[in-house]
Amino acid sequence: MELGKLTNSNKSNSEIPSILKNTMNKYDPKIASVFLPWAVSNPRYIRSFFRLRRVNEKAKKLRIKEKENGIVVPPFLILSITSNCNLKCSGCFADAAGTTCYGTSKSKKNDSLNIDQWRKIIKEASEIGVFGFIIAGGEPFLLPGLLDFCKEFKDRFFVILTNGTIINDEDYKKLKQYGNIAVIVSIEGGAEQTDTRRGRGVYEKAMNTSQCLNKIGVLNGISVTITKMNYQYWMNPEHIDHLISQGIRIGVFIEYIPTTPLPKNSNEHSDHSLILNPEERKIFREKMLQYRDTKQIYIVHSPGDEEFFGGCVSAGRGFAHVTPEGDLTPCPVSNIATHNLMSSSFRDGLASPLFQKIRENEHLLETEGMPCALFAHPKEVDELAKSVGAYRTNIK
Repeated sequence: MELGKLTNSNKSNSEIPSILKNTMNKYDPKIASVFLPWAVSNPRYIRSFFRLRRVNEKAKKLRIKEKENGIVVPPFLILSITSNCNLKCSGCFADAAGTTCYGTSKSKKNDSLNIDQWRKIIKEASEIGVFGFIIAGGEPFLLPGLLDFCKEFKDRFFVILTNGTIINDEDYKKLKQYGNIAVIVSIEGGAEQTDTRRGRGVYEKAMNTSQCLNKIGVLNGISVTITKMNYQYWMNPEHIDHLISQGIRIGVFIEYIPTTPLPKNSNEHSDHSLILNPEERKIFREKMLQYRDTKQIYIVHSPGDEEFFGGCVSAGRGFAHVTPEGDLTPCPVSNIATHNLMSSSFRDGLASPLFQKIRENEHLLETEGMPCALFAHPKEVDELAKSVGAYRTNIK
C-alpha cells in the first residue's frame, strides 16, 4: 500500500510510522532501526518506499518465473555508466580492469554507451526482474543527464557511487526532489588516508558533499576500500560514531582487491601487500558485525557478507555488471564477457555458458583467503573463459 493510499484511508498519519516499521522489519530489523527515524522526517522517501516495495515484490515473482525457465536474474545490476573520471586514485581497480580513464574531456573508447543505450538496458533488465541499479564508473556525475535518467525510472532503486567532488547545485536541487536514489561517497578514512590515495583536498570535498546530501534529506552513506593501511582506523568506534553524527546512514566496507598479478618472488613490488592477512580479516569482520549490532548505521562488508549467500554473488547470483561499452561481465572485477548488450539481449547474456559455468563451479565462489573469489582462482577462470570463447573487455 502506498503512502497516498494510507493517508486517504482510515489510517491516520500517526499510524504510518508503525506500518512502515512493520514493513521494514519483514526485510531486516536493522533497516527499520536505522532508517525509520530518518524516513519520518523525509516523507518523499516514505512515499517511494511503499511504491518500491510493491515493485520489488513483482520483481521477485519475475525472477522466480525466469529461474523456472533456466535464467538466473540478479536483483541488482551494476552499471559502470561512464569511463571518465576526474581523479586518479592509486590502486584503482576500475582502471586496472579497463573500465576507467582519467580527465573529463574525452572517453577512453569511442564506443562508450550513451543515455539512450543505458535506458534500453535498464528497461530490458527491469522487465525480467532486476529491481535495483548500482551506478558506478568512472565518476557517474560526469555523465550528463544522470539524475534525469534515474527519475525516469521511478519504480526502480538507484545507488550512485561517487567520489563526491563534482556534485553541483543543480544536482542537489534534483536530488532533493527524488526518493528512489541513495548516494554513496567514497573515502578511505580521515583526511590523511583519503588524500594520500585520492588526492589533496578530496576528503574535505567528499565530506562536504555528504553534509550537503544530509542537509537536503538525501539518503547517503560512505564507501571505503579496506587495506592494511586503513583497517585499524575503522576498528576505532569513534570514527564510526563521527559518521553517524554527520547523518551518514550507510557504511560500505570493501576489502582491497590487488590490481597486479601475484609476484613470482618476494623482491618484486606488488600491491598484494595491501591485502589483509587471515588474522586481520578475522578481527575486522568481528568489528563489522559488532558495529552492525550496536551502531545506528547499516553496515555492508565484502567479502564477509557473501558468506551468508554461500560464496561470491557474481554471475547473476546477486548481481552482474555492465561495462561502459555494454559488455556483460560477471562482476566489476572480472573483465571477461561473451555478450555485449548492444548486439544481444540481457536475458541471453545471463543464460550464457560463461555465467552458467561460474555458478556451477562452486569452488570458484570461494574466496580462499582472498578478498574476491574470482580473483582467487585466476587460472581456473582463464581456462573457463577460453572454453566458452570469452573475450577480455579491457583489450578489445
